[in-house]
Amino acid sequence: MLQALTTTAVLERIGTALSDPTRVRILIALRDSPSYPSHLAELLGVSRQSLSNHLSCLRGCGLVVSVPEGRRSRYELVDPRLGHALTELLSIVLAVDPAHHSPAVDTV
Repeated sequence: MLQALTTTAVLERIGTALSDPTRVRILIALRDSPSYPSHLAELLGVSRQSLSNHLSCLRGCGLVVSVPEGRRSRYELVDPRLGHALTELLSIVLAVDPAHHSPAVDTV
């Protein structure tokens, strides 16, 4: 029973991370390569404060890590397999029959 709870908790964390469009965009950007907060904020067109909040959430979910580099910190996915999983999820979603789309997805 404990294993099922652990698995559920892990998937809930991933769901939390993917429930916000900005966090999804951060994960996609980090899938391509590690990056610095200032670059991510500029790339995504969000304030540094907003980006910091989203990165904090992603760290708390266990999906990204901060790697100190002198006075700066670089962010990257916690595991390269996460990047592969994101790619797989994208390929599944993109393969869905357009006639069976979710209106909620269209508004994101």
